Amino acid sequence: MLLSILVPVFNEERLAAGTLKELLAVEFPCETEIVAVDDGSRDRSWEALQTFEDNARVRLIRHDRNRGKGAAIRTAVKAAHGDYVVVFDADGEYDAADLPRLLIPVLEGKAEVVYGSRSFGSHSAYSFWYVMGNKGITLAANILFNSYISDLETCYKLLPRSMYLDMNIRSGGFGMEAELTAKLLKKGIRPYEVPISYTARSREEGKKITWTDGVQALWLLGRERVRRSRRPGIERG
Repeated sequence: MLLSILVPVFNEERLAAGTLKELLAVEFPCETEIVAVDDGSRDRSWEALQTFEDNARVRLIRHDRNRGKGAAIRTAVKAAHGDYVVVFDADGEYDAADLPRLLIPVLEGKAEVVYGSRSFGSHSAYSFWYVMGNKGITLAANILFNSYISDLETCYKLLPRSMYLDMNIRSGGFGMEAELTAKLLKKGIRPYEVPISYTARSREEGKKITWTDGVQALWLLGRERVRRSRRPGIERG
């Protein structure tokens, strides 16, 4: 099994190199590759990533302009070679050492899709409204699709690469999290969840997601709930 770790990067010159070092230092129970996509950064993120261009486990791609997290992941998935994919944001909020936990249910044959579920405490959440927004979006998904997941917006979503491509995720920005989850739940695929650690950064430290992304997530959940299922061989916009 080959796992492709997808790393979207936008204006993270302080953290980009450290992110790849952290991933390369983890002992995984399978072969891994890292596909890092610089999404049109306006700082020196690309230069930081290029220090790894000679590493056989790292592939680097650059967008000519900023297109959003969803677009960066779409580019990374298409370039990846792995049987499975998982996203790792280059923002320092997640611990790469948690990633092998997501692989255990897959390797044991218990699941195909695994989410890393965050527990928000006083030390790990910078904003009450951010946590409530995440819980509200997750609750909406559970109501709309009669499911019971605990963390829709988690970055850690591990699934087969072929399944991700089949989902045809079109959202360019952070909405891809809601779109992917909605499409999985609509197909009756319930993610297996494992606990992970998490430490949110503040707006001053570079956090990018805003309340407008939450509104978009709710809209996407509703859209996917009422949208008719795609017939085989037919593309719908």
